[in-house]
Amino acid sequence: MSWKHLFSRSLATNPARLHFAAHSHHLWPDASYDGHMAAWDDAAALADQKWDKIMGPVWSEAQQHVADELKLPDPASICFAPNTHDFIVRLLSAIPARPVRVLATDGEFHSFRRQMTRWVESGEVLLETVSPETLLETARIGQFDLIFASHVLFNSGSIISDLDGLAAVARPEGPWVVIDGYHGFMAVETDLSPIADRIFYLSGGYKYAMAGEGACFLHAPPGYAERPVVTGWYAAFDDLALPPGDVGYAPDGRRFLGSTFDPSGLYRFNAVQNMLAAEGLTTALISDHVAGLQTQFLADGQLADFELLNPVGAHPHARFLAFRGDGAPALHQVLDEQNVVTDVRGDVLRIGFALYHDAEDVARLTKIIGQLV
Repeated sequence: MSWKHLFSRSLATNPARLHFAAHSHHLWPDASYDGHMAAWDDAAALADQKWDKIMGPVWSEAQQHVADELKLPDPASICFAPNTHDFIVRLLSAIPARPVRVLATDGEFHSFRRQMTRWVESGEVLLETVSPETLLETARIGQFDLIFASHVLFNSGSIISDLDGLAAVARPEGPWVVIDGYHGFMAVETDLSPIADRIFYLSGGYKYAMAGEGACFLHAPPGYAERPVVTGWYAAFDDLALPPGDVGYAPDGRRFLGSTFDPSGLYRFNAVQNMLAAEGLTTALISDHVAGLQTQFLADGQLADFELLNPVGAHPHARFLAFRGDGAPALHQVLDEQNVVTDVRGDVLRIGFALYHDAEDVARLTKIIGQLV
């Protein structure tokens, strides 16, 4: 089955392109255009009063969409920000101890890794990194203030399955457990209801939520990190009547707010979520569609000389296939010259599949790779 009609605008901009990097920059569906235009229309019509709508129905609708997807019991635990880096900075600022003792996997994304490395240089952080396989054991026996792990690792597509085990380590006084769901949200079915009171979860709309930039979110459990030191005046919306000099915080996830932001990402996010609901497209159904395309690609065996880091099986799977090989950078380059978009991380070529692909696209990809290799 083809769902290309939902992406007619993006696909029409370059009809010959094969875009197999949905895990990197997901093409935008037509609904996101409508959402983006709605943000402009509201700004023009409402002017100064637009924030009443943004922080009211637009915000609460986006919260509900996230809560529904992750089975969170209270949408108010969710806060939005332009990027997840903002949340990492505010989270660390809320930890009183210095240096902050951090445990993470050795496969975290560049943004987290760079910031932690700089904090280590400045003496703010003591960082220990371990393999995903030994993360839980280390978390149980070590002394840490913050434990950070991706649900789906960006480089290999490996999935950390025992989120419950990590949540069992968390305490309001520390350690805090943060799950980076950027490659998991709307790619892997996730039920956080049993552990929502103990873990932080952050992600965004740039990838599988198909909403583009500026729609990142954090689920913050009650009783954890109640007063981030890095804070903006939006976090005090419920406490604007406090006497001057007192720093108040919203009682829910909004305690992680910063200041003025571009709200168009939230409009796009809501529009895409409503489109998916109208089409009856759930994360499970999209994952089934992608799994079929991945199986089709692997059956042709064009990359047999590469090591597949995340084999396909009965277990949940990332929306991309990660192939390791010395020839990965060169293959990525020649594919790009053929108007085939993939991406490469060192010696790992990643091929991402999405709702806007069908069997014909995979057959074209296979033929092109066969001619090249």
